Amino acid sequence: MRRIFTHPAVHWLALLFLCAAYLQGGFNKATDFASAVAEMNHFGLSPAGPLAAAVIVFEFGAALMILTGFHRWLGALGLAGFTLMATFVANRFWELAMPERFMVANAFFEHWGLVGGFLLVAWHDLSERHER
Repeated sequence: MRRIFTHPAVHWLALLFLCAAYLQGGFNKATDFASAVAEMNHFGLSPAGPLAAAVIVFEFGAALMILTGFHRWLGALGLAGFTLMATFVANRFWELAMPERFMVANAFFEHWGLVGGFLLVAWHDLSERHER
């Protein structure tokens, strides 16, 4: 069992799963830029167009850094910080009434799990670099 789960392909697949929401989000925003701008406006972020473009580049770029191993720690810390900020912008469950509050609270804490995952990726990458 150890041989299977420590195989490099499993490691890369785990990183792909961790980055999947950002690859999908970047793709959706890039292929429907008007909706990406509308999303920025919905959350009161401006200038909406340039911010939407920056988010697209950032989501793809940081995910690719993680998947390719090019400064993996930096991409992971970037997505951890981005996710943390986006969670407080988009998942303000404390402002909502039930039953919506329940669902948004779940998303809020699920995003904390992603932040933790990215912090672990950065920690492992920096630990490996220190050992070399």
